Amino acid sequence: MADYADIYGKRVKELTDDPTLNSSYEGQVWYNENSGTLRSAVAIEAWSSAAPLSTARSLGASFGIQTAALYVGGPGTNVTEEYNGSGWASSGNYVANRHHFAGAGTQTAGLAFGGNPGYVTDSAEYDGSSWTAGNALPAGKAYHGASGTQTAGLGYAGYRGGAGVLTTSEEYDGTNWTSGGALGTARYALHSTQGTQTASFLAGGLTPPSTVLSVVEEYNGSSWSEVTNLPAGSFSQAGAGTLTAGLVAGGSSTAPSNTITTSLEYDGTNWSATPSLASARRSLGGAGASSSAAVVFGGQSPVVSLTEEFNKSINTITTAAWASAASRNQAARGGAAMGIKDAQVSAGGILGSSSPAGADGSRPGFSEEYNGTAWTNLPTIGRSPSDSAFIMGGNGTSTAGLISGGMPGGQGQVTNADEWDGSSWTAANAMSTARQGPQNLGVQTAAFVTGGRNDPGPVMDTVEAYDGTNWTSGTAMSNTRYGQAAGGTTSSGWVGGGQTTSSNLTEEWNGSSWTAGNNLLSSTFSAAFGGPQTSAFIAGGGSPYLSLTQHYNGTNWATAPSIAAARRNGYGSPNVADNSTGLLSGGTPAPANVTTTEEFTGETTAVVAKTLTTS
Repeated sequence: MADYADIYGKRVKELTDDPTLNSSYEGQVWYNENSGTLRSAVAIEAWSSAAPLSTARSLGASFGIQTAALYVGGPGTNVTEEYNGSGWASSGNYVANRHHFAGAGTQTAGLAFGGNPGYVTDSAEYDGSSWTAGNALPAGKAYHGASGTQTAGLGYAGYRGGAGVLTTSEEYDGTNWTSGGALGTARYALHSTQGTQTASFLAGGLTPPSTVLSVVEEYNGSSWSEVTNLPAGSFSQAGAGTLTAGLVAGGSSTAPSNTITTSLEYDGTNWSATPSLASARRSLGGAGASSSAAVVFGGQSPVVSLTEEFNKSINTITTAAWASAASRNQAARGGAAMGIKDAQVSAGGILGSSSPAGADGSRPGFSEEYNGTAWTNLPTIGRSPSDSAFIMGGNGTSTAGLISGGMPGGQGQVTNADEWDGSSWTAANAMSTARQGPQNLGVQTAAFVTGGRNDPGPVMDTVEAYDGTNWTSGTAMSNTRYGQAAGGTTSSGWVGGGQTTSSNLTEEWNGSSWTAGNNLLSSTFSAAFGGPQTSAFIAGGGSPYLSLTQHYNGTNWATAPSIAAARRNGYGSPNVADNSTGLLSGGTPAPANVTTTEEFTGETTAVVAKTLTTS
């Protein structure tokens, strides 16, 4: 029998431990003397959960790659969302409400066409921000597939009322549509984004009355030819990749309504199974440049917002996620927070049930500290009255923090401010204006308190600045806000959401003035939050309670992995360095406050060696 050196012309290296790995080690083999094992960096493949769509939907058009995908439309909507590999953000609306249509191209140069209602001939082009109507198809259709680019697009198969199931295909040159070669098998309910105008394939589909197809056809730019069938028939799948590195995932295997998790890879000749989707669904969107890096999203039944990514590489990818952490000592809501994920202080709030403010009288001015592993009780705030420690603003660090404002006795508000030095609370000079439900940004010696309410008076837009000793009037925000989120510094800050008409509005502070930022994806108030102006997060909040996490990059808000339990009035981590990390504890998901803590960790990638075994 030939040995490794005979086959590959080199010997297996003997190392005392695994080397520092990178992509150059793919396929290499070495002997680890410490573990007494053969080791190698080999490719692994898996689907993993990712940030959800902002809007749950199915039957839309999709295209792009894993890190720059687009989904548009669906029954009753013209909404467009873009995926950046981390989350979804809103973009320009489609030219009309459409569903059962198809798309091709890239996130900055896209194409969508046809669809229902009405088996339309419409087409439209996307430039990365807005859609522009294009020329009409030769004939209307829906339930069809697509591939190619904005200037060399391809549509195929589908259904049209009166004409039934179609064998037609259409080619687009960036201006006009012309007829292409006819399919060998008429079909509808197909995937999209599988190759180019001159090298594409389609797989499966339906033909009346309810026959599920396994037939696969390839297109060479002029004609379709039948190739290797799917292992089993399916329809309404998501698609990604190219003619020689394609992927189909999900769909249905029986008409009319079951859903499957099946995922299959096509190498241009044969089909092979890959790991299954975590969630069975059909009529979902898909995108990806190859069968090694794809993303699917939305779908039914029921209609969902779920996103999953497929990766095949030597890298082990740990997706971004909220994960359960040690529980708080107190089940509480509505206090202030300061610090970062692994060094956070939560101060004040209401204990006990989620009854109306003040009804249970449980506001002892307590505080707790989290060190990344466990919670420790801290000295009480010591305010007079102590129960004013509810719906306050908070900012700073776990060793130099500030809280301000609050509500005493279930009504009214106070001008109180208190500093935390890492071991004790000290009363600071009072604010000029009493307020409940404000929010702070900055550090202990350079802070803003923004907005709030002077009950029974109106919600405020006023700002006060704190220099570590005194409070002075600051430039008012453009919008009144109460229970908002805020972050950043006194030279580069942000506020977002809150109760009032500004519940989805964002404002940015540049050191001299407030300017409007792009809107939140979803209106919210009393949410946990943190991060600077260019990398912020908001988690939960709202009414009804939200599980949605929203990330801000200084321009747009995008979805991020959801928290496990929808809730509001939790304690966040205001001073995290960026939105790749975060903390949420306490709050109320109804009917009672909770001790639950969740930590957020962004996506990480690492090359991990595998032990080789015989079987």
